[in-house]
Amino acid sequence: MTQPQFEYGESVRLIRNVRNDGTYPGKEVGELLIRRGAVGCVYDVGTYLQDQLIYRVHFIDDARTVGCREEELILASDPWVPNLFEFRDKVVALRSFAIGGEVVVERGQVGTIEKVLRDLPDGVQYHVHFSDGRILQIPEPSLAMVDAAAAGVDHE
Repeated sequence: MTQPQFEYGESVRLIRNVRNDGTYPGKEVGELLIRRGAVGCVYDVGTYLQDQLIYRVHFIDDARTVGCREEELILASDPWVPNLFEFRDKVVALRSFAIGGEVVVERGQVGTIEKVLRDLPDGVQYHVHFSDGRILQIPEPSLAMVDAAAAGVDHE
């Protein structure tokens, strides 16, 4: 087994969403525990099945301690590009989109995030699945959460 990459007391950032795999008490299996981007402090390092390092990380802002695999963490000081939306989030288009001059998504149309594209030179973009079955790649500033749009929040 390799040596731990992170030590007790180090600040780390979560780079993947962590959902309950059935080991977190009081939460449903599959329920989101901590969103990617959250920063926490390594509390302990242990093993799972004798070959996987598991870091017990305390996320102060969420008042929660969860087990994280090494590949789910980076140092908190490492470069990070935040994103507003996650897989399965319901979003609304803030403008219309056309392909070959034909409008295929109207402003206000609701879609579901299928994939987050964070490492693009033009900023964060998403694969969004719209109700007509189309999946389009949409830049983050062109989307809003369905709840924010319903509340009349203007993002333009």
